[in-house]
Amino acid sequence: MANFFSLLIRHIVGVALSLSAALLPLARAQTAPDAASAGLYERAQAWLDQMVADTGSLPLRMVVEVGALDSRLKLAACERVEPYLPPGTQLWGKTRLGLRCAQGSVKWNVFLPITVKAFGPAWVIKGQVASGSQLTQADAMQMEVDWAESRSAVVANLDDWVGQTATRALATGQTLRQDMVKASQVFQAGAQVRVVARGAGFEIYSTAQAISGGVMGQTARVRMDNGRVLSGLVVDSQTVRVAM
Repeated sequence: MANFFSLLIRHIVGVALSLSAALLPLARAQTAPDAASAGLYERAQAWLDQMVADTGSLPLRMVVEVGALDSRLKLAACERVEPYLPPGTQLWGKTRLGLRCAQGSVKWNVFLPITVKAFGPAWVIKGQVASGSQLTQADAMQMEVDWAESRSAVVANLDDWVGQTATRALATGQTLRQDMVKASQVFQAGAQVRVVARGAGFEIYSTAQAISGGVMGQTARVRMDNGRVLSGLVVDSQTVRVAM
């Protein structure tokens, strides 16, 4: 999911840069505040809508909401206003768009607050989940939500959260995000576990004693009956898989 999120951001920023390079005169700002603001808002909205609309096959419905400039601003007349993304800016959630006068008697530069929403399917809590509880499929339902509402990526796939542990108390209506869950510990150090050793065309099963706690999907260390210590992947509450 983190890879998907990074891909989306890189794609949108790339579109933004290509649009900036090909931009025709965007607006003629007037000294009258209302006329200047109206023209800037309309053209900024159109520019942003075009930018986020071209997201290829990414399964999100993008919506951009344009805020307002400081009402105290008095912008000088400008023949060509160019939008740009300030350094480090991501078109995701609450952010800003730069607007600068590229051709006029007085050069100016302002920042327009914007909100970029990205609607897509995700999992939403449908009850009360205590901190430290192990999540089950009954704890959430799939709905369309704004992925960009938080900087933490959504957990979009069922297998990525069922069986995970809640990092804090969760309530009805909350969208499941990566910082809300963590891998569950399924056995303690000292527990007897099954070890599956896999090689080319064979599998060997044995028992061993865990010498570290076992967390789903992570590495645990076990001591075999002959005293040898091995490391392997925890695949369920009783099994560690090692490679030969």
